[in-house]
Amino acid sequence: MSVFFCDSNCELWHTKAKELGLNVIKMDYIVDGEEYFYDLGENTDFKAFYDKMRAGSVPKTSALNAQDYINYFEPHLKAGEDIIYVHFSSKLSGTFNNLNTAIDELKKTYPERKIDVVDTLSISMGAGIIVYFAGRMWKDGATNAEIIKWVEENRGKFAGVFLVEKLDYLHRGGRISATTKIVGNLLGIKPKLAIGEDGTLEKVGTSKGFSNGIGDLIKTMKEIGEDVAKYPIVVLSADNEKFENFLEEQIRKEFGIDVEIWRQPVGPVIGTHCGPGTVAVVFHSSRRC
Repeated sequence: MSVFFCDSNCELWHTKAKELGLNVIKMDYIVDGEEYFYDLGENTDFKAFYDKMRAGSVPKTSALNAQDYINYFEPHLKAGEDIIYVHFSSKLSGTFNNLNTAIDELKKTYPERKIDVVDTLSISMGAGIIVYFAGRMWKDGATNAEIIKWVEENRGKFAGVFLVEKLDYLHRGGRISATTKIVGNLLGIKPKLAIGEDGTLEKVGTSKGFSNGIGDLIKTMKEIGEDVAKYPIVVLSADNEKFENFLEEQIRKEFGIDVEIWRQPVGPVIGTHCGPGTVAVVFHSSRRC
């Protein structure tokens, strides 16, 4: 019997994770010197977090260490359970070096147990929607091998596209130059980012202002979307209700009033890097952007 692990960087809402019986590895973030671990929104004050960022606070994130992973996994291995961990993109964090160290240590202590990991090659709800369907398979009795096969065959079929309000946070993370940040902010340029096929973050376009940017998101959905209305569409924002509402309106206008839309906030760990005001959409697609 295996237990199913995901992590809070997949951002699957806490109620859905609980309904499926998933174990969640909580990723940490630090604000004003105080450390927190993201709980998939169960007790998170999103507005307070983004208000602090807008007021000048500079939150940080850090990788879990090997012992953190051991603490999550070992009780289950000791109880005679195997593990499957469906995780966010290994290309976006150094934490996976520590994960691998932890797994190597645990296999020495529990050689008879299986620890399987599979990479969604995505993040936020781009990973979360994959975790959701994999978790349903697990709850219905699928084996680790069946789950891994499904993830590997389907992870490229969910696209996540983000529209960023300000360029400061991308600059802070080393993704754009200081000149690009200054000029872009002055001109109201909104970068469009997506998770690429290899699990890295890619700049795939720019828009002048958020209204045009929402139109560009819809255009992208039309270009690469596949059976969009047959799967949940996830609309997220980092405290940007106005354009989150506008995005939902445009999706329903384009893909049908009755499409299933999940709405939720961007969590603090992801929000640290994309910044307040970000709006995103995740949908079933023929390919990544």
